[in-house]
Amino acid sequence: MFAPRDPDEYLLGTERRVIRVRRHWACMGWQIYETIALLISALMISYVLPPTFWLAQNALWYVALFVLLRLVYFVIEWWVERIVVTDKRFMITGGVFTTRVAMMPVSKVTDLTYERPWDGRMMGYGTLIVESAGQIQALNRIEFLPDPERVFDAISELVFGDKKAQQERFSMIKAQRAIRGKKVVL
Repeated sequence: MFAPRDPDEYLLGTERRVIRVRRHWACMGWQIYETIALLISALMISYVLPPTFWLAQNALWYVALFVLLRLVYFVIEWWVERIVVTDKRFMITGGVFTTRVAMMPVSKVTDLTYERPWDGRMMGYGTLIVESAGQIQALNRIEFLPDPERVFDAISELVFGDKKAQQERFSMIKAQRAIRGKKVVL
């Protein structure tokens, strides 16, 4: 009931999934930093307050508990969000309480760029910039993408590669799945 839908449930029967990843954990860096700083501040203030201010200390620790629960929410939100690229479209699915699905057809892509800052090179993430035919799409900038070279190469092959070779490869994959499906049934 509360579990989000699997992104594969949004795929059509004729679509082939090329990439399915979640954002790099570094996207939560600021939330982790904030949580640690607020917890250290609460600990220091609690240490400085005299024992007669027990009501203020209790309120302070409830605030610290709220800060921890906020971090847990951000981690769950990160865990649920997925970036999916198929042979027909880009999708980002996410949302803990309300499901969000953003899509863009691959056919609208006119240019791809990826950026990799110095910290992204050290930790293994980058930003993919997707430009479409004269419009700003919901998926124009995908930040904290893990292993961006592999993703960039796969999407470049998908968008700008040989369509006939892709179709043959896709039909071979469908045939292999059908054969495996028959073997499992017997």
